Amino acid sequence: MRLRRLTRSVAAFAVIGLLLGACAPPATTDTTAGPATTAGPATTAADGATTTAAPTETTAAAAGGRVVVGRTGDIDNLDPHLATAFQTIDALELVYDTLFELDANLDIQPGLAADYSYSDDGTELTLNLREGVTFHDGDPFTSADVVASLERILDEATGAVGRNFILSIEEITAPDDLTVVLGLSVADGTLPSVLTRVNTSIMSDASIEAGTVGTEPNGTGPFDFVEWNQGESVELDTFADYWGDAPSVEGVSIRVLPEDTSLLAALQAGEIHIGIITNPAVLEQAAAPLVVETAPALGYFPFFLNSSRGPLQEKAVRQAISCAIDRQQLIDAALFGNGVETGPYVIGDFASDPWDGLPCDGPDKDLARQLLADAGFADGFSIETIIISGESEININIGQNLQAQLAEIGVDLQLEQLETNVYVDRWLAADFDSALSENGAGPDPHHTYVRYFTSEGVFQNVAGLSSPELDDLILQGQTTTDPAARVDIYNQISRILLDESPWVWLFRGFRTQVLVPEVEGFISHPTGSLKSLRGVTLGSG
Repeated sequence: MRLRRLTRSVAAFAVIGLLLGACAPPATTDTTAGPATTAGPATTAADGATTTAAPTETTAAAAGGRVVVGRTGDIDNLDPHLATAFQTIDALELVYDTLFELDANLDIQPGLAADYSYSDDGTELTLNLREGVTFHDGDPFTSADVVASLERILDEATGAVGRNFILSIEEITAPDDLTVVLGLSVADGTLPSVLTRVNTSIMSDASIEAGTVGTEPNGTGPFDFVEWNQGESVELDTFADYWGDAPSVEGVSIRVLPEDTSLLAALQAGEIHIGIITNPAVLEQAAAPLVVETAPALGYFPFFLNSSRGPLQEKAVRQAISCAIDRQQLIDAALFGNGVETGPYVIGDFASDPWDGLPCDGPDKDLARQLLADAGFADGFSIETIIISGESEININIGQNLQAQLAEIGVDLQLEQLETNVYVDRWLAADFDSALSENGAGPDPHHTYVRYFTSEGVFQNVAGLSSPELDDLILQGQTTTDPAARVDIYNQISRILLDESPWVWLFRGFRTQVLVPEVEGFISHPTGSLKSLRGVTLGSG
């Protein structure tokens, strides 16, 4: 057996140095830096996050033992295996634990599994579980809970969004209460990083059996679910019997405020401690003693095109839309420069050339018009674009910018802004012509598209593209362990995706939170994770 040290970097599977290296003090306006600000000095922490302060005053943060987090969007469900919205994931990961975790450097760390080992041929993965863990209802955590959780994810009837990540698991056995053995159909070095995701959270086998997962959250995480006031707040209390260092605060309140300006006003009034602010115009107004913390995002922002509808069925039309969009102009206008152009893959050595595979090597509206004419749409056409609200205020800015750019080639975008739950339902059903929202990526490039562009992908209907060639390449990427060979495989996948243009890949951005100075110990994370709240204290400011 080969023991894998839990401190090894995910970069063994996907080199991420460029991702983290792109982070720079947000006082600059370089698009590889964090959110731009003209406000005061910036410092870079050891974890790679940046902090910024600027010279105006705000009142002291609200006193008390609860950390109050404000954001513009509400959660949409209570089941981590079904969670797709970022705000839902951010909340549920405080309640549920995963077998492993990612730190701020994207290194795998122990979670509910203390360590793991592969068989020599890589087709058997043994998980050694942590002792002394209890669920919020008092039941002890054992291997039976891991077996039940993984089987629930693999059960197609569950509709688990992480199912495709773990399809290499053929057999799950539990030799004893603290050991789980996964028998694999193929060698799969991606599993440890997969098992860090909220969508692979471990839940009580009793809760699964009782069918209460989506109504009565019962995890092993640092915070215990109290209540969800839809459209208003999620209330979590500190779990005193947490297996790690118990949080020093009494709990977390996640409050929903209508817009980023409201969040900033609430921070300045001392009504909230942390604001998830995405609008760069509002971020520029965050002044001292408020602190801006940022980390380069692991996710990316695509323009989803539904290739089963109308003119979008034609590849030339989809390519025309992609070639017409000036990504940098969009980043500058809608994001104040706070983004980086990207292709399908955003991670380090795997990062894609945004244009390699398209018939253009940069924005070219003349070629876009010709492609439309060749496809029989010289006079253009109109399509609906659904936009998620609540996740980020910049979404509508991006939609309006795309609307203006595409109007120049005769494509009329009819923008429709939807609440999170409505957008998610329509997106999952592929009930749209086109759609705008941020999309998550994994620390390993395999995880980014296995759910989409494979014939068995759980979101294949949203992607609208699969082929035997893509199936084979994605499987090769999963089972190949040589880093250089993997880079070549993902370059091939990227070129196919850009050629077919089922989506338009626009940019990747940054994760940003604004804090009152009383908050100590918060760490900005590339995934946007709020897990560092378990180590936060509320000082005197």
